[in-house]
Amino acid sequence: MDLDRTRPLWRQIAAEIIRRIEDGVYPPGSRVPSTLEIAHEFGVVNATAAKAMRHAREEGWTRGEVGLGTFVADPLPPSPETPDSSA
Repeated sequence: MDLDRTRPLWRQIAAEIIRRIEDGVYPPGSRVPSTLEIAHEFGVVNATAAKAMRHAREEGWTRGEVGLGTFVADPLPPSPETPDSSA
């Protein structure tokens, strides 16, 4: 994935992580790459990767387990573009 250096990198990385979760690359309950792995993959500093990972967690896509890592939430939050059927 090529990052657009004119837009916040952490937002683009967070969007890519969420896209991978939605696409099943990272299925519910599975471990997601570490902050260090994300930083290396996208060629960014650890702080940028950490901000992206924090955003994914705050949006409900992942959960952290102390000493174990970050995992995909199970169940997943509703996708913003998916209308709520109960509405």
